[in-house]
Amino acid sequence: MRLSTKGRYAVTAMLDLTLQGGEGPVTLAEISETQGISLSYLEQLFACLRGKQLVRGVRGPGGGYYLGRPAEEISIADIICAVDEWVEFTRCGGKRDCKDGKRCLTHNLWDELSSEIFNFLSSINLAELVERGGLKEEGCIREKENSELLVSESGKTRAA
Repeated sequence: MRLSTKGRYAVTAMLDLTLQGGEGPVTLAEISETQGISLSYLEQLFACLRGKQLVRGVRGPGGGYYLGRPAEEISIADIICAVDEWVEFTRCGGKRDCKDGKRCLTHNLWDELSSEIFNFLSSINLAELVERGGLKEEGCIREKENSELLVSESGKTRAA
């Protein structure tokens, strides 16, 4: 199973937004620079996230994005589903017509695996992800003043 960059980048961007939540709106340019994600790709992702009310935007100078709900209320599954992506293990997309219009012998196995993954990702919210990764304790929160710390996708920090 592989999650495409769409889902991975959406989760990464939302995590970055969570880490910066108390400092005012975060621009997509900041997320792009910090996480190494193309600005145009982030714009597409945030259009989807905005549509599902997972983020809210502020226009104008000093504008950017905030989380649309508290981090405790946004699951990883919410984010992945918001960008119209899901990992489905059945060959039929859950329609039960895998083999010549009928359910294949292993359909239930793959369907249950898909459900387990969904349940797992639904059980983790952004706040828990921050705590699990120890991101607050490691000082990975970006400072907006002189010394910025950048969080790479591997979770390591580096000076800006």
